Amino acid sequence: MSDLVLVINAGSSSIKFSLFETTAADPQVLYKGQMEGLYVEPKFSAKDANDEKVANETLPADVPKNHDYALRHMLAWLQQRLGGRQIKVIGHRVVHGGTQYSKPERVTPELLAGLEALIPLAPLHEPHNIAPIKILQDLLPDAPQVTCFDTAFHTTQPELNQMFALPLDFAQKEGIRRYGFHGLSYEYIASVLPQIDTRAAEGRTVVAHLGNGSSMAGLLGGACQATTMGFTALEGLPMGTRCGSIDGGVLLHLMNHLKMDAKQIETLLYKESGLLGLSGISSDMRDLHASSDPRAKFATDYFARRVARETASLAAAIGGLDCLVFTAGIGENDDITRANVCHQLRWLGVELDEAANAVRSGEPRRISLADSKVAVYVIPTNEELMIARQALAAL
Repeated sequence: MSDLVLVINAGSSSIKFSLFETTAADPQVLYKGQMEGLYVEPKFSAKDANDEKVANETLPADVPKNHDYALRHMLAWLQQRLGGRQIKVIGHRVVHGGTQYSKPERVTPELLAGLEALIPLAPLHEPHNIAPIKILQDLLPDAPQVTCFDTAFHTTQPELNQMFALPLDFAQKEGIRRYGFHGLSYEYIASVLPQIDTRAAEGRTVVAHLGNGSSMAGLLGGACQATTMGFTALEGLPMGTRCGSIDGGVLLHLMNHLKMDAKQIETLLYKESGLLGLSGISSDMRDLHASSDPRAKFATDYFARRVARETASLAAAIGGLDCLVFTAGIGENDDITRANVCHQLRWLGVELDEAANAVRSGEPRRISLADSKVAVYVIPTNEELMIARQALAAL
């Protein structure tokens, strides 16, 4: 009988799960779902292997609104469907691995202590990644757990690309350096590129992970050489509600002249900026494309311009450009943004196939003309599958 792998991706107000069954080729998903609105109005939903909805419920108002109860509810729901089968391993997405964790790691007391020491580097994410590990140690004590790090893929960057131009002691003693994130997504794209385009896999590829959180990475032979996110998941591209890169002098001005404190600035940068801040309408690209308000078009144009600029910057970092890959929510589904970006990159040799770009599909596909100097693809990402693979390999 095949083994079962549980994948957990926990955020501040939601927990996503995927249950995989191992096969000779690759793990195959059996169920996937999430508990969202944890501290407000918890809602549980799930789909089966055919993407059919098999659960959709709002939890009673009197249940505990926290991660502990959410995990217990999800696990009870899953165990009703396991038919007595046991979960062999649990894989967790952990946002920050610092400089010390560059591969998947089995959970031990020493590892947990190491992760807790990294909380100052990712205070908005790391505690919520750690909490489910501890809860599941009690709920499934016989199932080994494996941590899979979003920063690990970027540890191949040359040191020059990991540094800020600050005194070196800040990097060496305080860990203030450019780590990069979304690494599990990039690693998945790198793993499937050889079957899609050998030249891209072996050569110079820029991957654009565009969603509510957005970043880009330049790969050389499948290894990361540079990425747009840095010390936190705030740097680089504008996002749904995050500002992306900003002049540090602006922050000093906000503190010294507008008298904003750290909490107010954090809220501004993480929750009130990006597409939402620029448009004043929505953080959702679909809403902005549907709006006739000029501010909506300004926000979408701004986003596309920054993606084009970062593509050129990453091409410089990897010595040219053979391939551009779009992935994640916006990258996979938004043909308008893809066209806007590609038209700005014609000088680099990008020739978009407008008809191919307009096709909606959940499969990898080329959207550039056959004679385009730079091949352009849409490749759906699968971070959960990457975690399942890594969790099994770590055993």
